[in-house]
Amino acid sequence: QVQLVESGGGLVQPGGSLKLSCVASGISFTGYRMAWYRQAPGKEREEVADITTGGSTNYADPVKGRFTISRDNPNEMVNLQMNSLKPEDTAVYYCRADSYYSSTYYWGQGTQVTVSS
Repeated sequence: QVQLVESGGGLVQPGGSLKLSCVASGISFTGYRMAWYRQAPGKEREEVADITTGGSTNYADPVKGRFTISRDNPNEMVNLQMNSLKPEDTAVYYCRADSYYSSTYYWGQGTQVTVSS
């Protein structure tokens, strides 16, 4: 059974930091590109960052310079370090795994991040 389980969300003040983690199970982890997405109230889900098995990364413009994605292949984990958080970062953050060998993909159930004073 495939599972992507996110953790680390919560309430933080503007300018603060949070670290999100996603632990995968039931997949061959190195066979998947990993990514973080977010969905704010009233908006479509959008990609925040992604990372290949070898560690190449991409970031959406609104988070460049503030967020860092990383992966720990032996522990089948992907992380998102979020610094200098802004109210507009408020969203549900989702982990996604995309297979390199097929069109198969998986979503986690999400974790809430709220940036507010």
